[in-house]
Amino acid sequence: MSDKIRILVADKLAQAGIDYLQSFQDVQVDVKTGLSEDELAAIVGDYHGLIVRSGVQVTAKVLDNPGKLRSVARAGVGVDNIDLTAATAKGVLVMNSADASTITTAEHAFAMLMALARNIGPAYKTMADGGWDRGKYVGTQLSGKTLGIVGFGRIGRTVAERALVFGMNVVAFDPVFNADSALDGRVKIFKDFDEMVPELDFVSFHVPLNDHTRSMLNADRFAKAKPGLRVVNAARGGVVDIPDLLAAIESGQCGGAAIDVYESEPPAEDDPLRANPKVLCTPHLGASTSEAQQAVSTDACAQILEYLRGEGVRGAVNLGGVRFDLDPAQQPFVELAERMAKLIAVMCDQGIGNVSVTLDGELLASAGSTIERMVVINLLQSQLDDPVNVVNVKLIADERGIKSSTTIIDEPRNTPKIRIEVQTGDNTRHIVGSVFADGLPRVLDICGYYMDMVPEGNMLVLQNEDKPGMVGIVGTEMAEADMNIADMTLARLGDKAIMVLKLDSTPDEAVLNRLKARPGILKVATTSLPPIPNGG
Repeated sequence: MSDKIRILVADKLAQAGIDYLQSFQDVQVDVKTGLSEDELAAIVGDYHGLIVRSGVQVTAKVLDNPGKLRSVARAGVGVDNIDLTAATAKGVLVMNSADASTITTAEHAFAMLMALARNIGPAYKTMADGGWDRGKYVGTQLSGKTLGIVGFGRIGRTVAERALVFGMNVVAFDPVFNADSALDGRVKIFKDFDEMVPELDFVSFHVPLNDHTRSMLNADRFAKAKPGLRVVNAARGGVVDIPDLLAAIESGQCGGAAIDVYESEPPAEDDPLRANPKVLCTPHLGASTSEAQQAVSTDACAQILEYLRGEGVRGAVNLGGVRFDLDPAQQPFVELAERMAKLIAVMCDQGIGNVSVTLDGELLASAGSTIERMVVINLLQSQLDDPVNVVNVKLIADERGIKSSTTIIDEPRNTPKIRIEVQTGDNTRHIVGSVFADGLPRVLDICGYYMDMVPEGNMLVLQNEDKPGMVGIVGTEMAEADMNIADMTLARLGDKAIMVLKLDSTPDEAVLNRLKARPGILKVATTSLPPIPNGG
C-alpha cells in the first residue's frame, strides 16, 4: 500500500474521473466529501494528490503541514478556492483543467449570438404566452456580417472558427496578440479596440475583468459603432457597462444583447436586464454541459496522475516549487524583476508587445533566462485570464506572436541593474531597477522619470502636468476617500511629472475615476505588490 500513489477526492466529481484513477493498480483513490477545514488539514498530508472542484476551500491552514502532498488539481477553470501563495511556499503544484470546457463555453457564446440574430428569446416568450407575431421578430442572417471578438485566447479562437464556417467576416482585438492576423490569415487582428468597433455588426467578449477591460464597451464606444450593433458577453460581468448598454438599446444604437455573466450573481430580481425584450439573459451557463463537467473531471484526474508519475505537467497554475538553482545573491533580482514587470504592465494601456530585458552586471549573467521568463509571466498575467507560469509562458507568448529577448552586459565592475522594455502599441515603456546593499529592491527609472522607490504594497501611479497644486489635488482626493498615503515618490520630465503613491488600502474605481477627471491628471494606474519580507 505504501508504494501506491494516494489521491484524495474531496469534492463531488464526475464518476468517470474516479473510474479513470481506479483503473490503475498503483493508484489508491479515497473519496471523502463534506470535510471541514480542520478535517481536511488533518488528513491531506497522507496523500500525494488532492482533487477538488469549487466547493472545497484549500486554505493556508489546510496546506500548513502538507506532508506527502505534491499537487492539488482543480476540476474546472478557477482556482479562487485554493491559496496559491501557500501552495507555492510549500512546493505544492496547483493545476486546473480549463481547456476541458473550451468548446462548451465557445458553443454557448455562439448559440447566444445566433439566438440574438434571430430574436429567439422574445419570439419564444410570445409563443409561450399564446401569441403569434412573425413580423415583429424579423432577424438578420450571420453570413456576410462582421463579428468582432475581443480576447483571442482559446475560447475566442474557438468562437472564431465557428463563425467562419457560418460565412461571417471575423476580426479580433487582443492587446497581447502581436501579429496582424490569425487562423491562416482569415482573422484580422486589431491593435486598437476603438479602430475595430466601427466595422462590427456583432461583438463577442472573451476577456478577464481587470483595469484594462472594465466597462470597455461603454457610451463612447457605442457612439463609434454602426447603429444596431449586437453584443454578446459570456466572459465576465463588468466588461460591458450595463447602464450604457441599456441606453444604447433604448436609442437603437445597440440592436440587442445576449448576457451570460453579471457583476453580481445572481442579478437582482428587478435587474433591468431581466425585463428588457432586447436582452437575452442566461444564468452563467457557459461551461454547463454534461460533457464539460465530465471532461473537467477526467482531465483533472489525468493531469494530476501524469505529474505524480513524473510524466509531465499540464494546466499548471503556480510555480509548484520549481527550483532555479540560483545563487542567493541573484534571487533578490528575480523578485525585483517580477515587481518591475507588474508595475510597468499597468502603464501599457495599449497591450503587451515584444519584451526586451537588459541585465547589467556580472552577477546577473547566469540568471538571464530565469529573469526573462519571470518578466514575461508577470507582464502577461496582468492582461490574461488564463494562468501563466514557467511551464506555459513560452507557448502563450508564441501563440500571440510576442518575442522576448535578454541582453547581458557582463561587466564585473558595474552595479547590477535590470532594464525592462515593453512595446505597447506604437510606444515603448521601460523601467529600471536594482537591489542595493541593504537588500531592498528599488525602482530607479520609469519611462525616463528618475527616482528611488521600493516597489511594494498598494501602488497608485499618476502622470500629470508639471504645475503647482497637483500634489495637493491628489492629496485632497485621497483624504476625501479616507485613504492614507504611506509614501510618495515624485519625478519630473519636461513639462510632465509622475507621482507614485503607496497606500494603506486599494483605491476603488470611483476614486480612480475622480482622479482621472481632475484637470492636469493625464494618466492613472494602480497595482498591488506583495510586501517585502523584513520590511521595505
